Amino acid sequence: MIAYQLTVPTENKPGRLAQVSDVLAKEKINIRAITITSFGEKGLFHILVDDPKLAQKTLAKAGILAQLKEIIAVVINDQPGGMNKLVQLLAAEDINIDNAYGFVIEANKTAVFVVETNDMEKTQQILKEHTFKTISAEALATIEPFHYMKY
Repeated sequence: MIAYQLTVPTENKPGRLAQVSDVLAKEKINIRAITITSFGEKGLFHILVDDPKLAQKTLAKAGILAQLKEIIAVVINDQPGGMNKLVQLLAAEDINIDNAYGFVIEANKTAVFVVETNDMEKTQQILKEHTFKTISAEALATIEPFHYMKY
């Protein structure tokens, strides 16, 4: 199943993330996961939100470029080698992982590996053939990692 993330190119300067998060917060858009990558004076935010299309429009209205990117959220085992099974399979099929990150849903049981590949259609087909579960955009927007923990 295809889901979506926002990719925001940015300058590597203080306050850039604060600007993006402020725009989203004012529109009551919830950030579900985020990665930040910097390289010299430039950087990227990869953001999962509860309403990606609204988030893109809202950021655009504020003058912030945000691309809506297709991603696949793959359920993997939270154990040594859990991710390796997936990435070895994709490599064997000559699929390049352009962007990825992961998070744990339940320790020692379930994790999610979010991938953007050079061939999303083929990736979906391979995942289905090898019985990998994927998470829909709606489910990804409401997922509750660590829900079993008491804070």
